[in-house]
Amino acid sequence: MKKNEEIGYLELVRNNSDYRRFWLATVVSMFGQWFNLIAMFVLIYRYTGSELLIGFLLTVRMASFAVFQPFIGLLADKINRKSMLIASNLLAIIFVLCLLGVEDEGDIWWLIAIAGILSFLHGAYMTAEVAILPNIVAKNELATANAFGSASWSLALAMGSAIGGFVVSAYGTDVAFLIDACTFLISTLLIRKIPMPQKFEDNQSQSLLRNGFQNILAGWKRIYSDRRLIKIVSAKASWNIAGGGIAGVFLVIMGENLGIGDIATGVGIFYLARGIGTGIGPIFGRMLFPNSDKWMTIIGIFVAISGFFYLMVGLSFGYGLWLTFILVILAHTFSAANWVFSTILTQQWVEDEMRGRVFSVDMLLLSLAFSVSTSVAGWLIEYEGISIQTGIIWFSSIMIGAGILFAFWNPIEPVNESEQASLRE
Repeated sequence: MKKNEEIGYLELVRNNSDYRRFWLATVVSMFGQWFNLIAMFVLIYRYTGSELLIGFLLTVRMASFAVFQPFIGLLADKINRKSMLIASNLLAIIFVLCLLGVEDEGDIWWLIAIAGILSFLHGAYMTAEVAILPNIVAKNELATANAFGSASWSLALAMGSAIGGFVVSAYGTDVAFLIDACTFLISTLLIRKIPMPQKFEDNQSQSLLRNGFQNILAGWKRIYSDRRLIKIVSAKASWNIAGGGIAGVFLVIMGENLGIGDIATGVGIFYLARGIGTGIGPIFGRMLFPNSDKWMTIIGIFVAISGFFYLMVGLSFGYGLWLTFILVILAHTFSAANWVFSTILTQQWVEDEMRGRVFSVDMLLLSLAFSVSTSVAGWLIEYEGISIQTGIIWFSSIMIGAGILFAFWNPIEPVNESEQASLRE
């Protein structure tokens, strides 16, 4: 095989043992986190019955993920990323076990606070993970690793949601939290033995706190130095500005309205559909569009198509569970390519020592969009009394518009090389 020729999924997992362990560690951890989230949904709905609090839970999770992203991105560039991964997992075990103490309505705020802490830790893990990946795989393995990682995340979502919904319904929320803690432990044990080389900037000896603002600003300057990055770090937010409310609020409570049963079963079914779609999307996206030069426009088109299928979910609401299930799969098949394509382009365009800070901006914009979307969706249901069907139609229309705008957004050419160099200093 030629050195620059991209490899297949099975070949990557079979030949790169470091990536194999790295991939397995992430999948195991993500599998358990869906048990965790479904259990939180159930506890909030059981003790309060509030759709707004479900939206608020997701807002706190994403806000905690977002607010600290600039600092997390700096840490991912300044300290050992492997240590970040391990520390995030070990601290997550402690806080997940604290959720065993949630027993009544008065403990819900405690649950939401812990959810925020866990989301912060997940943000630290995720930023370090995506920044270190190009150092674990070869250049010709990077696109395959990203697509396979996204498909595996989707498998964890699909299986974790489906099995998690069953476990919570049959055995209760405490069992779900214990399983989640065990997955964090297994993930940590897998990561420990993986070598993770990393480059640092020459001024590494400077105080992290003293020079923190300058270092964070350097990440923003790096994005400004290449106009393509301004667009690509906004890609995930373009879907989440509407998708957050749809996937984070409307899908969570839709099951009961369709007569599926309790909230845990409904979430499990529709998050299973999400997982199937996001698993299929990256694989077919790369097969159909191997030329990355077209991805900037395709991302916007796919966001709009995802919105179209969610519009069909709204217009066909109540016509049958299987129709809704298939439409949700199709919506997330197209949305998933957004995530993978934008991540690959950022990894290819940004140098190792700046990658964490650039990805932190990507995650910040994504999280802010998701937080606004879920908050508005929860508020509209709780205080304005809109139906789930109306909400999905409104939000999917916004998604279609966002995708069209992104597709036609044409950033000006990158600044010249000398200006790029000065902005990176």
